[in-house]
Amino acid sequence: MKFNNVDFDTYFKNYPTAEGYFGKYGGSYISPELQRAMEEITSAYFTICKSSKFISELRKIRKEFQGRPTPISYLERLSAKIGTGVQLYVKREDLNHTGAHKLNHCMGEALLAKYMGKKKVIAETGAGQHGVALATAAAYFGLECDIYMGSVDIKKQAPNVARMKILGARVVEVTHGLATLKEAVDAAFEAYCREYKDAIYCIGSVVGPHPFPMMVRDFQSVVGIEAREQFLSMTGELPDAVVACVGGGSNAMGMFSGFLNDPVDIYGVEPLGRGAKMGDHAASLQYGEEGVMHGFNSIMLKDENGEPAPVYSVASGLDYPSSGPEHAFLRDLGRVKYDVVDDEETVDAFFTLSRLEGIIPAIESSHAVAYGMKLAKTMGKGSVLINLSGRGDKDMDYIIEKYGIR
Repeated sequence: MKFNNVDFDTYFKNYPTAEGYFGKYGGSYISPELQRAMEEITSAYFTICKSSKFISELRKIRKEFQGRPTPISYLERLSAKIGTGVQLYVKREDLNHTGAHKLNHCMGEALLAKYMGKKKVIAETGAGQHGVALATAAAYFGLECDIYMGSVDIKKQAPNVARMKILGARVVEVTHGLATLKEAVDAAFEAYCREYKDAIYCIGSVVGPHPFPMMVRDFQSVVGIEAREQFLSMTGELPDAVVACVGGGSNAMGMFSGFLNDPVDIYGVEPLGRGAKMGDHAASLQYGEEGVMHGFNSIMLKDENGEPAPVYSVASGLDYPSSGPEHAFLRDLGRVKYDVVDDEETVDAFFTLSRLEGIIPAIESSHAVAYGMKLAKTMGKGSVLINLSGRGDKDMDYIIEKYGIR
């Protein structure tokens, strides 16, 4: 299948390039010393990702520790409520161990750290799911773990902060700037620059300098591979549309990878937050422009000085002023359509899915649910598969405090 002169039959062999580019996006914009550390990671990854021992161990972990494959659930009551005849399904990453898709790449990154002889893993987290997943992986492999988290998100995500500490991680509070995800990434990068000889920075999404956008995508591709096979088995055909939320974009790239070479419409959903005014949303692909941040070139939201703009989302895991370079590339190609939903639509979807299907979704995933519901109302027939990237246990106290019980 070709799309704008890109052959998706060979897409994963050609993208990213050896220098880490997806078209003009990606790359590695870091200091020479840190570049040497990234080259060490790249070399180690390419060595072990083809190793039968590594692949066998990762498969065993996924099956016996993570509980993979995660199922697909048919949303019969929600489909009936929409009433257009379109059938809604969700890929249940909320049932992956630790409650979200994040463990898929964290176990891979921690296994890589072990292979490289590193003693510590370092990461940032927003919603806390990446932090919990990495703390879990560190405990599994016997590694030290430092998690950097903005003070705003620490207050919003208290249950996940407690889980990280119980698992043995050191949670480092970040108080400068807006004290959210972008600042947590800044602080984690600074720590890694000091400790790279003994530690590995386990980036929490398909962002950062090469090889992380590729490596995280590869580890997350299990979601799309499973989902494609499961959906065919359940229905005898492919879904008409696939939907996932996008902040940095790891859950989305994992899901999308399974369907890029298929005649399936693909939608990435960004947070419109309170509205289109700068500082009220985190929809970088919708409103941003090309720029370099955190060591990679992509589409980002900029202030009047060309610096990363302040962002906001009801979902702590989506309030990032850029997006993964592969998402920017797929947007430019037109292979994936990126759209937005606001906080109000998201919270409505959170309660609707909970009440009708007995599934409490993460507020990040609720963006995808909201868009899937909107999309179904515009379709006369067919099916929509939504990536339910995480469960909403972590969000309940915050949602009840801010919105009450609807």
